[in-house]
Amino acid sequence: MAQRKQVTLTIDGNRLTVPEGTRVMEAADSLGIYIPRLCYHPDLSLAGSCRVCIVEVKGFGYYLAACSVAVWEGMVVATNSPQIRQARRDIVELILDNHTKDCQTCERDSNCELQNLAFATGVRRRLFEGERKQLPIEAGSHSVIRDPNKCILCGRCVRVCAEIQGVYNLSQHGRGFLTVVGPAHLANMDDSVCIQCGQCINVCPVAAFLERSETDDVWRALADPEMHVVTQTAPSIRAAIGEGFGMPPGTPATGQMITALRRLGFDAVFDTDFGADLTIVEEAHEFLARLKEGPLPMITSCSPGWINFLEKFYPELIPHASTCKSPMSMLSTLAKTYYAERKGIDPKQVYMVAVMPCVAKKYEARRPEHAMADGTPYTDSVLTTREAIWMMKCFGMRFTDLAEGRFDDPLGVASGAGDIFGTTGGVMEATLRAASELVTGQPAARLDFTEVRNVEGLRETYVAIGKHNIHVGVANGLQNAKQLLDEVREGSKQYHVIEVMACPGGCVGGGGQPYPPRGAKVLDPELLRQRASVLHQIDQGKQLRKSYENPAISELYDNYLEAPGSPKAHKLLHTRYQAKLPRGIR
Repeated sequence: MAQRKQVTLTIDGNRLTVPEGTRVMEAADSLGIYIPRLCYHPDLSLAGSCRVCIVEVKGFGYYLAACSVAVWEGMVVATNSPQIRQARRDIVELILDNHTKDCQTCERDSNCELQNLAFATGVRRRLFEGERKQLPIEAGSHSVIRDPNKCILCGRCVRVCAEIQGVYNLSQHGRGFLTVVGPAHLANMDDSVCIQCGQCINVCPVAAFLERSETDDVWRALADPEMHVVTQTAPSIRAAIGEGFGMPPGTPATGQMITALRRLGFDAVFDTDFGADLTIVEEAHEFLARLKEGPLPMITSCSPGWINFLEKFYPELIPHASTCKSPMSMLSTLAKTYYAERKGIDPKQVYMVAVMPCVAKKYEARRPEHAMADGTPYTDSVLTTREAIWMMKCFGMRFTDLAEGRFDDPLGVASGAGDIFGTTGGVMEATLRAASELVTGQPAARLDFTEVRNVEGLRETYVAIGKHNIHVGVANGLQNAKQLLDEVREGSKQYHVIEVMACPGGCVGGGGQPYPPRGAKVLDPELLRQRASVLHQIDQGKQLRKSYENPAISELYDNYLEAPGSPKAHKLLHTRYQAKLPRGIR
């Protein structure tokens, strides 16, 4: 591969040499010179719309955007002259001129990029007063709230939805003062092609997009003496929740998390990993049946964002999706059947709260397929990691000082295979562990299938299981998944099983995970790797690493479900999907 030509330039009196094509902002970053930015994101295309990153370049009579201008030989750049600092401050003041004044009551207070930028550029008062946009807030979605009054038109949400997720749901409508970002025809989010993944929330620098909060519902349930309030926590929560309390990324916090939830008042704290183990058992039996009778490939169905994407964009592939409910929905179902029966509690008095990394889980919980006969949802409320962190802080907890608690029986016993569900490739690895024993009838020759881990974009490989050479595919994010799905649809490749997770990195990069600390970037691959490493560490440290060896799962089948794939198991643990077109084009 030919080496790129080197270019020498000067930034703030510092001479440096960088490869041709390097942007001014990247060159400055390499020197430790931080140029303020707002619309820029390293994993998205260049917009250059906010102009906050302007710099002076010798020989030009106007300012240039450091994010989009490439360096050239002999270039002389000034990033912090008095004129530049004043111009930047004017730009930020003009952005604030059409922005709401509710910082103290905003969800992003103290973690808002615009707020931080205003402080850094020296904005100490609002100089411009006048009419501000007063547009209706869209609050009817099950998952995503859209507030156009806080939107600063940076375009990050539009780009992440198109370039990372491949959904293309968002665009700018109108012109000038009243420009609005939203779905086509400004339809409601639930009536659009939105898949509820929440990545627009993650990249939004302000609070124009937020998850629908269910904290008030949970507080009311916890205060009701008639309700038996239980919770479950997804695998990836333990890998990220500590970040909300100042713990470094990559720090496991399972024990403190359990104790904190108990102090909030939950009557029992269960582990969604139990549901993951159960999913593997049911999914492995389903795969064996498909291996004999089809249809293949079988595509995993744990990610609700992916299922929404399937129903809206690839409905012809619905027969290929596993019929297994997600681990969350499996455990919620058992909490109001198996658990309630064992405890002698009326199922209507069991209130299930799921703590999830995923905004789309809020939408999943309201799907009619996941409700009891009388319409009561099996999962009553879903909290994102961010919401759970806020509730713990509201309760005055010193999270890092908490003693380590343990999950409650019987829905709190889980194998390491359940833990790795939270990262891309984890569902595939857990499935292969189980399928290996089911196919051969012998203990698995190995437990670590590293070839399906740390997927950057796409990965396909063959795994030998008995006499079968299993062709597997793993997609990291939906834009990458499209390639695999198109191959299946066109019949150009023959896979046996495919894992699809809606969010980059899997659940560790979910739309409800903690906002990164100041100065860190959203969707940072290193941050996602650190969170994923926690789950693999937990798996490696457990004696119980195979779903089939979970004694609580065995007891469940022996005393309640009868057998994997039994009529009762199918009724409680499996679901169905259907094509869904946005309203207006049906």
